Amino acid sequence: MTIEINATNRKAQGTGASRRLRHAGRVPGVVYGVGDVNMIEMDHNELYHKLRAEAFHASVLTLVLDGKKESVMLRDFVMHPFRQQVQHIDFQRVDAKKKMHIKVPLHFLNADIAPGVKTGGGKISHVKTELDITCLPKDLPAFIEVDLAHLTLGHSIHVADLKLPKGVEAATHGTHTTDAVVATVQVPRGAIEAEAAAEAAPAAAAPAAKAAPAAKEAKK
Repeated sequence: MTIEINATNRKAQGTGASRRLRHAGRVPGVVYGVGDVNMIEMDHNELYHKLRAEAFHASVLTLVLDGKKESVMLRDFVMHPFRQQVQHIDFQRVDAKKKMHIKVPLHFLNADIAPGVKTGGGKISHVKTELDITCLPKDLPAFIEVDLAHLTLGHSIHVADLKLPKGVEAATHGTHTTDAVVATVQVPRGAIEAEAAAEAAPAAAAPAAKAAPAAKEAKK
């Protein structure tokens, strides 16, 4: 699926010019990477709705800049502190022959049939919701699936356990990248407290049981 977004070159620059664009329902932005840096502007409503789609954040996009199409990636955007308003956006041109570094979302499957949940009474904890990967633009996946069907109580799925698409690798951030936990099944806190209380009960009852015969001896 190709996602297109329209833009025009921005002539006026500076804080004042950007403020006027926003008041007019436009969003200032920049396109960088291969070739020249382009200062651009975009329609706010079109951009805002595009940003709500998960695929817009992890896909090679087609930017239609003054009628000319080029492949780009979303690199950054700034939202207003309390309004639903996009303040600024950055795109990077894509080189089809060079590997890219990007975060893609994780989609968790079969959580309801995981043994740790279905029979163990545990709860799935999503430690990661996205994964840093490297790949060529043509190999970029929209998301990566995480199958929880065999996850048991107290166990975890690590990055090394994921089935990555062909041509896709987990980005390296030190020597323990593949050991990083993606999801785990935890025992609910209430169950742990109940178990601890049950274990403490016999211990508390034992001194009381010993005290009873002693009290009888004292009466004699």
